[in-house]
Amino acid sequence: MTAPLFTIRVPGSTSNLGPGFDSIGLAVNKYLIVKVYSHYEWTCKSKSELLSGMPEDEQNFLIQIACKTAQQYNAMLPYCRLEVESEIPLARGLGSSASAIVAGIEIANILCDLGLTKQEKLELACSFEGHIDNVGASLYGGMTTGTYGEEYTALVSYPILEVEIVAVIPSYELKTSAARQVLPKQLPYKQAVRSSGMANLLVAAILTNNWKIAGEAMQRDLFHESYRLSLVPELELLRGFSQHEHIFGCSLSGAGPTVICYVAKGAGKDVQQYLQPFFPKCIVEVLEAENKGIQVYYNSVEQEHLESL
Repeated sequence: MTAPLFTIRVPGSTSNLGPGFDSIGLAVNKYLIVKVYSHYEWTCKSKSELLSGMPEDEQNFLIQIACKTAQQYNAMLPYCRLEVESEIPLARGLGSSASAIVAGIEIANILCDLGLTKQEKLELACSFEGHIDNVGASLYGGMTTGTYGEEYTALVSYPILEVEIVAVIPSYELKTSAARQVLPKQLPYKQAVRSSGMANLLVAAILTNNWKIAGEAMQRDLFHESYRLSLVPELELLRGFSQHEHIFGCSLSGAGPTVICYVAKGAGKDVQQYLQPFFPKCIVEVLEAENKGIQVYYNSVEQEHLESL
């Protein structure tokens, strides 16, 4: 069997963490894996049930992003066959579209020999996604804090080692566009200042491994979570367990409906088993922070290593 030209692995992500709205992201150990083969036309084959029904021709989202990236640099993108596997559920707030955007940009970067820097990839990914949190985490790995705009885009990433993640993943989808429709167009000045302060506190607490204060800051978001409670009942239910001895705090993952709780290192399995009976229609899963962003593998040894992960 012909070997792929290269293989791309991109982590999924959670974002916001409460008051870090559209600015804070965290890469997690769920992955999108894309094998790229030389071919005579564009085609994309899914190897995962999560991606069943996705277009297999030029209408495929990955291919569209790769083509748009090449067009941005007036480059000719050669045809390829993509084989795609994903552990990232669609429309669940775990960065499925962001991981695809990051992968699509990398496909064009390699095939067209664009030589893009990480900053250039970040700016391009933000322009496609519309915000920085998920694409930044998938690109850089770890916890990321950043800002995106036409005049200035910047991001800082840092590793997360002292906490585990328990994700409550509902069976229903929630499109980001629908979750944004319930948000107010304006916030009172004092409310915005207070929530901004909570976001600052959240970052400082995480950087100093003070997860108790980080969890308290998560609970005090005023930017978005209170407006989305009616869309994601699991969030309010999970908040009721915030006094659990091993749970530091919880937050809506991106626009939802996945809800994430942050727990003491080594306690993830116990918390998962404790929570599962309360969420019988959800997958309750232990995740870890992924401190590496996108990875590209070229040779057979690397491929074998990837497949063994």
